[in-house]
Amino acid sequence: MAAIKKNQADQTGQLSFPIMISVDAMGSDDGPASIVAGCAISAKKNSRLGFILHGPTELLQQLVKRRKELVGRCEIRHASDIVSMEDKPSQAVRTGTDTSMWSAIESVRTGEASVAVSCGNTGALMAMSMIRLRKLPGVKRPAIAVLWPSLNPQGFNVLLDVGADIRADADDLLCYALMGASYSRNGMNVHRPRIGLLNVGTEEHKGRAELKEAYDLIGAQADAADFDFIGFVEGGDLPKDVADVIITDGFTGNVAIKTGEGTASLIGTLLRQAFSYSLLSRLASLLAYTSLQRLKLRIDPRRVNGGVFLGLNGTVVKSHGGADATGVSAALKLAAQLSELGFNEKLAARVAGVTQPTEETQK
Repeated sequence: MAAIKKNQADQTGQLSFPIMISVDAMGSDDGPASIVAGCAISAKKNSRLGFILHGPTELLQQLVKRRKELVGRCEIRHASDIVSMEDKPSQAVRTGTDTSMWSAIESVRTGEASVAVSCGNTGALMAMSMIRLRKLPGVKRPAIAVLWPSLNPQGFNVLLDVGADIRADADDLLCYALMGASYSRNGMNVHRPRIGLLNVGTEEHKGRAELKEAYDLIGAQADAADFDFIGFVEGGDLPKDVADVIITDGFTGNVAIKTGEGTASLIGTLLRQAFSYSLLSRLASLLAYTSLQRLKLRIDPRRVNGGVFLGLNGTVVKSHGGADATGVSAALKLAAQLSELGFNEKLAARVAGVTQPTEETQK
C-alpha cells in the first residue's frame, strides 16, 4: 500500500489513520447529507478509517458536527463547485478544477488518501481520473468492474467493463481479463479465477472478429497469469456458477448491468403485488417473512454498491448516484478493503507481467 501522509483536520488536530479515504461529498443525487451519513456508518464499523471530505466547507462542517462518529475522523477540503450529471466529460475536465470531484481525485494523486469515492457523473469521474492519475503501463483503456450477484460460493461474479469505454479490441479484452482476475483473486479470495468472455453464444465460431481474436489471446495467457479461461459465455451465465470473472466491452456491460438492476426491481414489485392480492396471500407473506427478508438482502443492490476503476495509477470507486447512506457505506467498505490489500500495486504488477511474467505477478 502506498504511504499515506498525515492530514490536518478541521478543529480536531492531526489525523493519522491507517486508511484515508477521499470522498466527493457533493456527487450524490440526494446531496451531501447521505454521503456524510454513509461516512458515519463506516466510521462506526471500522475504527481504522479516516476521511477527507471535499465540498463547501461551511455546509460540510454543519453536517459532520451532527455525527458524533465522525468527530476527529474528518478533514474538510473546500471545493466551491460540483460536477452535475448533465455535464459532458470533456467540459468537466476543462472547467472542473474547482469541483469536489477533481479535489477528491487530487488527494489520491498526492498520496494523502489511498482511494477516492464519488457518487457523481461516471463519464466525468473517469475522464478526470485518467487525466490526474494516468493509466497504468500496458493499459490502453481502463475499465469499470462491478460485483454481480451469482450462485458462486463467493456470492458474486466480477463483470467488466460496465461503461468506462464503449469500445474494446482484442488487446483491451485481454487486459480486462488480467485485471478482472487480479480483482477476483485479491478482492474476493478466489485462488484461480475462471474467466469467461461474453458473447452471443458459446460456440467458438460465433461473435465479432475482435472476440474471436481475444479468445485466442486470453487462452494463451491463462497459465502464465494463473487463471482458467472457460471460453465464451452468454448473458444467461452472468448469475450462474459458470465463471468468476466475465469480460465484455463497456457498451454491452452497461446494458447488462442496467438490465439486471431493472429486473431485480421488477421482481420486487411483482412479489409485493402477489403477496397483497388477497387475505390468504397476505397471510402467506407473513409466514414467508424470514425467507423474503433473506431474498431481499441477497438481491439488494446497496450491498454491492461500488464500481472500481481498474487500470489507473490510483484506486477510484464509483458509487451509484442515487445511493443512500447504506449504499455509500458499502462503497466506502469496498474502498477500505482495496486499500488494505494494496490492490492497485498488485494490479499494476499483474498488467506489467503480460509480456514478461515474473514471480511478483503471481500475487
